[in-house]
Amino acid sequence: MSIRGRRPRDLPTLRRWFTDPQAQWRDWDAPYLHAAQTTGSLAAYVEQMERTPPHPNERVVSLDGQCIGMVNRSETPPEDGGWWDLGIIIHDPQFWGQGVGSRALALWVEATLNETDAHVLTFTTWGGNERMIRAALRLGFREAGRVREARLVRGERHDSVQLDLLRREWTPLP
Repeated sequence: MSIRGRRPRDLPTLRRWFTDPQAQWRDWDAPYLHAAQTTGSLAAYVEQMERTPPHPNERVVSLDGQCIGMVNRSETPPEDGGWWDLGIIIHDPQFWGQGVGSRALALWVEATLNETDAHVLTFTTWGGNERMIRAALRLGFREAGRVREARLVRGERHDSVQLDLLRREWTPLP
């Protein structure tokens, strides 16, 4: 498994995953957002990807050359402050529960620390995404904040959870 720059041949796969309002990944990645709204914005996002070259702050998660997800990062203002927020999604459920997401997150942390001035890395999820929280904790992230019952998912309230990792806490990959 690797993370790599997006290739033109990845775009049909990304379009299929991003624009399917019934895709299972939506049950875990911000399921508190309305599928109709996110489908429209994700379709626009894919169209933008089709018109622009790959960006170093977005990569494809690739398994045996096949695009199975994406990672992204953005610098939290102010610029050069050293705070980078990460995102990860494994679209295809056949790869869930096998450590693929954990490995992709580890590779993305490593790449981000090698390519940026990051002092602290964060990501935010909802409390029901226990697999993602466990994966981050195994990699050395710590819970940095919790907004109780902030997310409504399928009629149930869940916390919003932010995790962080300081550069000095990271153990480089073998």
